[in-house]
Amino acid sequence: MLWLFLRHLGGFVGGWGQIVGFLRKERSRVLVASIVALTFVFFAAILYLREAAVSGSPEFYVYLEAGGTLLSFCYAANALVRFRGTHDRTALILAFGFVLSGIIETVGYFGLNDVLQAGPAALTRIPMGWMVGRTILAVFLLSAIAVERYIPTARQPSKETAGALLVVAIATYLTSAAFLAAPSAPLAHVANFVSRPWDLLPGALFLLAAICFGQRLRTSNNDKAAASLYDYSLFAVALLNVVCHVSAAFSRHLFDGPFFLAELSKTASYVVMLSGALLDQARLFDQVRSMAVSDPLTGLANYRRLISVLEAELDRSRRTQRPFSVVLLDMDGLKTINDHYGHLTGSRAIVRLSRILRTHSRAIDTAARYGGDEFALVLPEAGTDTAARVVARIRERLSAEGEPPALSVSAGVAAFPADGDTPEKLLGAADRALYGMKHRIGSSTSNVKNLTRIAACL
Repeated sequence: MLWLFLRHLGGFVGGWGQIVGFLRKERSRVLVASIVALTFVFFAAILYLREAAVSGSPEFYVYLEAGGTLLSFCYAANALVRFRGTHDRTALILAFGFVLSGIIETVGYFGLNDVLQAGPAALTRIPMGWMVGRTILAVFLLSAIAVERYIPTARQPSKETAGALLVVAIATYLTSAAFLAAPSAPLAHVANFVSRPWDLLPGALFLLAAICFGQRLRTSNNDKAAASLYDYSLFAVALLNVVCHVSAAFSRHLFDGPFFLAELSKTASYVVMLSGALLDQARLFDQVRSMAVSDPLTGLANYRRLISVLEAELDRSRRTQRPFSVVLLDMDGLKTINDHYGHLTGSRAIVRLSRILRTHSRAIDTAARYGGDEFALVLPEAGTDTAARVVARIRERLSAEGEPPALSVSAGVAAFPADGDTPEKLLGAADRALYGMKHRIGSSTSNVKNLTRIAACL
């Protein structure tokens, strides 16, 4: 029975592997087929909602509009924070775009009661606030792409802010003037297949923005600079708004099925935009926090993190009455390496040593770059004997490396509580032990050189 089970399992795994290999090989065709299938399902859903006379309530419409406006304002606040920290001009332009779109659509709420009281004929009019607000947001997405691509980054943040605000002002004026010049709000053509052709205009603008953001993602991935979640959210927002306006184009009157599908797509785009911005901002905060406590060259903990770990270990060791050790390591002959091989090789030597410290340390140990070519190891619950074995293992690993130039280190060990009860005392004791070892190595080297000279004279 077990043999039969394993045989069937092997056949299933082999078949699945063939399927995965086929999908990878025919990735472009599968992608095109998937897009075609999703498009067919989407249009079928729109036509079903329209012909089945599915409709929603005005209250639900107000809830969606109010929720979307609140989400747009939250994203705008987040985008301003992002611009403050990163000077991302795309975030600044989109902040104004979402705010203006939300304000314009909010103003439209106040006339909803008059529309409802005017009778069924008034429901066939396309709200001017909808058209203006949606088109402004599409124009701002395209403006953000244009600014990023064609306007170079300024060294002064004030110039970047002024340029972004100028783009915002021009885009807002041109879009508003184009719609306000219209004599009245356009009507939905109930008898036509496409009831609201006006909605295809912002839909086309959002589609162009989706294509531009898709090319931006492809360029980032080809350059091996992984696109952020924020970049993917911009692409998704543009696509969702294309879905929104294609759905609205088939709406015969307010509150019917295609109209509410458009509202749901629009609100979903706001959710995606805010979620992507928040998650990416959390990533940026984590990156900044990591940079604040790590050395940029080696990736090890920096001096600030080292002191923090020492203070935490002192508190823990005082409670548990268990010792811990601090090891200071100094690379031998780094100046000679820089003089003979160049500073790039010297930096590479520092990275080689840091990699060995990281690889051959316990999970509870902390390796840090103390400064220059000096490193530190904090070994919790380890006495001087254990620390000496760690140093011997590190020196052995360095001597076993085949990459030139050969590296070696000198080390000094200090233990709590014998050598000190503060970070400064422990580091001072380890430093004295380190330079004592370097002095002994230097003296023995000088003696060998003197004996060599005497032998040569004889």
